[in-house]
Amino acid sequence: MFAEADSFPRSKFGNIMHSDPNMSLPGSGSEDDLYVRYSSASTSGPAYEAHRTSLEGSPITMSPWNQTSSFMKPSTAISDNDVPANSLIGSLTREEGHIYSLAATNDLLYTGSDSKNIRVWKNLKEFTGFKSNSGLVKAIVISGEKIFTGHQDGKIRVWKISPKDPSIYKRAGTLPTLKDVLKSSIKPSNYVEVKHKRALWIKHADAVSCLSLNVEQGLLYSASWDRTFKVWRISDSKCLESIRAHDDAVNSVVSTMSGMVFTGSADGTVKVWKREQQRKGAKHVLSQTLLQQDSAVTALAINTQGSVLYCGSSDGLVNFWEVEKQLSHGGVLKGHKQAVLCLEATENLMFSGSADKNICVWRKDGNIHTCLSVLTGHMGPVKCLAVEKNQESRSEQRWIVHSGSLDNSVKVWSVAEFAQIGATNKNQQHACFEFDSESAPFASDETASSTSSSSQSRWH
Repeated sequence: MFAEADSFPRSKFGNIMHSDPNMSLPGSGSEDDLYVRYSSASTSGPAYEAHRTSLEGSPITMSPWNQTSSFMKPSTAISDNDVPANSLIGSLTREEGHIYSLAATNDLLYTGSDSKNIRVWKNLKEFTGFKSNSGLVKAIVISGEKIFTGHQDGKIRVWKISPKDPSIYKRAGTLPTLKDVLKSSIKPSNYVEVKHKRALWIKHADAVSCLSLNVEQGLLYSASWDRTFKVWRISDSKCLESIRAHDDAVNSVVSTMSGMVFTGSADGTVKVWKREQQRKGAKHVLSQTLLQQDSAVTALAINTQGSVLYCGSSDGLVNFWEVEKQLSHGGVLKGHKQAVLCLEATENLMFSGSADKNICVWRKDGNIHTCLSVLTGHMGPVKCLAVEKNQESRSEQRWIVHSGSLDNSVKVWSVAEFAQIGATNKNQQHACFEFDSESAPFASDETASSTSSSSQSRWH
């Protein structure tokens, strides 16, 4: 049934409608489990052991909260009927390790975990699945009938849905292709030095940390802990470029319709690249460095309009820039007490997931961001997010937010774009702030008594 390995048996999962946010998962917040590369020079955020390589597997913490529940039946449809604004719809749990990647499209949710399996869910039920022979699944993106998965072993795998049976996925190839590897290996000039080793420039020499699609230009971008990002042509799976982008692991890459590419790294920088036509074809050249700090850059996201770029860091802060204003710095959002691990953005909403186990929901009005709510319930760090519009919602604009965590679960939330501020978690002392990056100090925990706060931010 599946191309790279035999199909695997399914097991029941529990649909947990309520969870205690005060419970903690022992060991789930360990630095090794986060699988985000921090620079050894970083003074903010955890540092990784120098001898540890990215190919080492993370320890899977077994806990009583990983057990499935058979007496609760999952919902069959996601609708806004009788669902409060900014609330938990349900949870998906499998006993096969931490959740590292998510992708959502056309009512299907794809999840990648420790187990090398890619599970496919529909309406809170397991629909089907497929798996690779090796490589923890760190990134998933979807382009039409193709699914691209980035792995801990440095490979990018391509999958296709069977036209006869939508529950069957077959592996369509690997990037780079075997043909290109054999062809390139003949010439010594195709080898480069990566981490004191010789490797083909078309192959990633370390974990693939992130994938980004530019559908308009037919390109796939892959970022890696080998300090490079690569450019692939989707039509023939050919590697067009490999750019040595940073001095440390590249944790995130985001491409835009305008041809700009943003990369964030454990070296604390965010860089802007532009695709320019040259004699031998289009090449990506460095345009500017947006950010340079001690804390590792852990996540990037751009809103659907392409007007705002967000950057999450290991210090728990989210910087943002206004693309339409020549990438002027818009401000800093403070909503987390620990590292920001993932970001997602719609036109006017931005979601940030953190090692503090929470998800902050921000709404953008002009250049002012307001924290609508803090979604709590995960027992471990929130590692990945996927957002899609709720097509069932008719009364107001709502979004379905999927959050994957190191507590081995995926939670599904309903978020209203124009919900009353602080409608969720009123009784919990969470604070989110947007502050002036020059004059406004960080708010202390003692003074943080409201659920949300906002002020206009400036950067000179």
